[in-house]
Parts: sequence; C-alpha cells; structure tokens
Amino acid sequence: MSSSFDELYRNILNTVFIERARQQLEQGVDGLSCADAYADQGKPDFALAHLLLVDAPDDVKRDILARAYERRAELTDEKAETFDRQFHRPFPLIKLEAQKDRMSAQQVRQQKRIRRGTKSLNMN
Repeated sequence: MSSSFDELYRNILNTVFIERARQQLEQGVDGLSCADAYADQGKPDFALAHLLLVDAPDDVKRDILARAYERRAELTDEKAETFDRQFHRPFPLIKLEAQKDRMSAQQVRQQKRIRRGTKSLNMN
C-alpha cells in the first residue's frame, strides 16, 4: 500500500515554508496555481508547501512537485555551464546538485520518499 502525498513529503519541509504558504492562502491566492507557478520557477520547497495545504489529487501534486525538482535541475545545470564559461573551469558540485534534484523528481514520480543523503568525506 502506498503512502499519501502528505505522509511522504510533509517531513522534508521546513515549517517556515508552510507558514508562508498559509499566509498566502489566507490572502486568497489559489494554492494549486501558486504551487504550479513555483514549479515553473524551480522552487520545490515553495511548491511543496502549497501542495501540502491544498485539496487536490495526489497524482496532480506529485506531478507539480516533480516538475519543480526537474526545473531546478535545469536551472542549476545552466548556472554550472555559465560558471564554466565565465571562470574557465568545471563546477562538479553544482552539477551534483542538479543530479540530486533529478533523482528527487524520479522518487516523487515513483511515489517514494525523497532521499537526498550526502556522503561525507572520510578524513582518516
């Protein structure tokens, strides 16, 4: 049995995003449209906050959240390429963040928890 959208993703979000989204909803914004706009901007935290507060089918919410991660990955790749040209050297850690966002999008589409664990360097 799969978990609901709320069960899978509520714990990955800082409460400040939820409070900001709640304030916007109280001012009368359409939460689903707002989440969709944040997804287009590559802002998954803001999109998720709105998605957790609106009533919509889980598959719609998953699609919006996955698009937010995918868009952020695109923007991050563009930034890495710009830095590469500007400073004449690669930026692999920026590319790694884009890869993590793509993995997050894939996990959302597969109805799985987002696992963005990082490996620490062993200094021994």
